[in-house]
Amino acid sequence: MQTASTNICERMGRSQELSDSKRGPVIGCHLCNKSIHDISWQLNIPRPTVSGIITKWKQLGTTATQPPSEQGQRMLKHTVRRSQQLSAESIAKDPQI
Repeated sequence: MQTASTNICERMGRSQELSDSKRGPVIGCHLCNKSIHDISWQLNIPRPTVSGIITKWKQLGTTATQPPSEQGQRMLKHTVRRSQQLSAESIAKDPQI
């Protein structure tokens, strides 16, 4: 028997990504002029996810997973804050400092 907390944990799949085979039908339905609500209900995908897939497709022309763009910038800022006495050239040559 599942408890309420187990059930909630199973529904909270934030770290899981939608496969390409599930993103394609979202775009197909969108091109057939279906609403986000209808796509969400038909494919059993949350509305924010459907909206995000469509927005990404409109902006980038792809639904493929993209690497996080700000991760490198955050690492560099952290490195600079941690070792402010180093020169920019030495940080650029060896970001693992």
